Amino acid sequence: QVQLVESGGGLVQPGGSLRLSCAASGSIFSINAMGWYRQAPGKQRELVATITSGGSTNYADSVTGRFTISRDNAKNTVYLQMNSLKPEDTAVYLCNAEMRRIGVRVMWDYWGQGTQVTVSS
Repeated sequence: QVQLVESGGGLVQPGGSLRLSCAASGSIFSINAMGWYRQAPGKQRELVATITSGGSTNYADSVTGRFTISRDNAKNTVYLQMNSLKPEDTAVYLCNAEMRRIGVRVMWDYWGQGTQVTVSS
């Protein structure tokens, strides 16, 4: 069994910063891409940023230049540094990872439960 646990969400004023963390744990054999998605009320889930095991990154246009994704492969953890936050960044942020479990031949997509980010004055 494997799981992803997010932390670091909260309430922040416009222009402020937050850092999200997501740690993978359990019987993990390997982790491929990791990423962050978000879902605001009444809206579809959207990609925020992804990072490969080699460190290649991809960002949504709406966060480019403001958010930075990184990972620590030794800790099976992915981070999202969010700067210059805007009210429209308010959403539940979900961690995603493509992982292979010990004893299993295929990769599966796993999701965390999400952490709320609210940007408001």
